[in-house]
Amino acid sequence: MSDSEEVDYSLANPDTLTKYKLAGEISAKVLDKVKAACVDGANVMEISILGDKLIEEETAKVYKGKKGIAKGIAFPTAVSPNHIATHLSPLPSEPEAELTLKDGDVVKISLGAHIDGFAGILAETIVVGSAAEITGPIADAINAAWYASEAAIRLVKPGNKNWDVSDAVLSIAESYGTKPLEDMLSHEQTRNVIDGTKRIILNPSEGKKKGVDTVTFEEGEVYGIDILITTGEGKVKKSESRTTIYKKTDNTYSLKLKASRTIYSDIQKRFGPFPFTTRALEDEKKARMGIQECTQHALLVPYDVYEDKKGEIVVQFFTTIAVTKNGIIKIAGPATTDLSKFKTEKKITDENLLKVIASSLKPSSKKKNKKKSKAAANGGEETSAVEDAE
Repeated sequence: MSDSEEVDYSLANPDTLTKYKLAGEISAKVLDKVKAACVDGANVMEISILGDKLIEEETAKVYKGKKGIAKGIAFPTAVSPNHIATHLSPLPSEPEAELTLKDGDVVKISLGAHIDGFAGILAETIVVGSAAEITGPIADAINAAWYASEAAIRLVKPGNKNWDVSDAVLSIAESYGTKPLEDMLSHEQTRNVIDGTKRIILNPSEGKKKGVDTVTFEEGEVYGIDILITTGEGKVKKSESRTTIYKKTDNTYSLKLKASRTIYSDIQKRFGPFPFTTRALEDEKKARMGIQECTQHALLVPYDVYEDKKGEIVVQFFTTIAVTKNGIIKIAGPATTDLSKFKTEKKITDENLLKVIASSLKPSSKKKNKKKSKAAANGGEETSAVEDAE
C-alpha cells in the first residue's frame, strides 16, 4: 500500500473485524482469570492490577514486530462490589486499597483490550463463592440485567432507534422489580474511539433525555452496550472513593504547571485515546496534581466511581457488538450466565420482548426452540435465550 492510499478502517475491511475479534478474545481470556481471582478474602486493588497486567501480557503476544499497530488496555480493570456501580480501581494510597471481597458479594468486573485501536470491552457480574441457589433481589437483578442485555443487543439493528433499546431495557427491568441506572450511556465505537456521538441512554432523567439525540442504527457500526440494573430506585451518586480512571480528550489547552505538562505528555505517549488508571503513572503525588489541572481544562475526562445506597445491589453486563450484513456479531461480552442458579418468581410478560430475546442474532437463521427461549425468560430451566438464538 502506498503512503497516499487511505486505509479502510470500516467493517467492510475484513482486517478490521479480525482485530476487533482478537481484542475480544483477549478480553474474554483475561476476564476468566480475573473471575477466578475473585474469591473470599481477595483484595480488590490486587485483582484490578492483575487484570491490567494480563491484558498487557496478552496483547504483547500478537502482531509482534508490526509497525504502527498499537496494542494494550482499552479500559482498565475495575472491580465494583455490591452497591458500588462502576469504575472502582483503587490506588495503593487510598482506603479502598484495603477492600477485600467476601462470599456472597455481587461483583461487577469490567475491562477491555484493543488491537490497533479496535476495542473489545466487556463486563460481567458474578457472585463470590456462589455454589448454592440464589433467590430474592439478587436473583431478580441478575435475571433482569441478563435479559435486558440480550434484548438490547438484538434491538441494535439497522432501522431501529436508540429509544427502542432504552424502552425495552426499562420494561424488562421493571418486570423483575428492578430499575436501570439513571442516565447511564452506551456509545458507538470506532477505531480509537469508545465514546462516539451515537448514544443509548438508560432510564433517562428529563434533563439528560433532552441532550440525547434520536439516532438510527446502521450496518457497519460497532457499539458498546452497557446494561446496569439496580435493586434500588435507579438513582446513583458519585462515590467518595477517589476517581482513578481517566481518558484523554481531543481538546487543547496550554497547561501552566510543569508537572501537568509532564504528566499529560506521558499520558499521550503511553495511553493515547484510551482510558487509563492513575496507578499506571510513576509518581502518584505528581500525577494527582497534573491530572487536576488537565481535568479542570477538559484535557482529560474522569470516569468517576458511582454508587447506590448501601444494601442495594447493582448488576452490570457490557457487550461490544458489530452490526453487519449477516446480523449482530458479539465481539466481546460476558460468558453465558447460568440463570438456573438465580431463581426468581418474576417474569417478562411482554410478548414482543420475549420474541426479541428469543430471536437469532443472524436474521437468516431459523428461530429454533423458541418456546424454550421464552421459558428461560420466564424463570424456566433453560439458562439463556442466546444459547438457542445462536
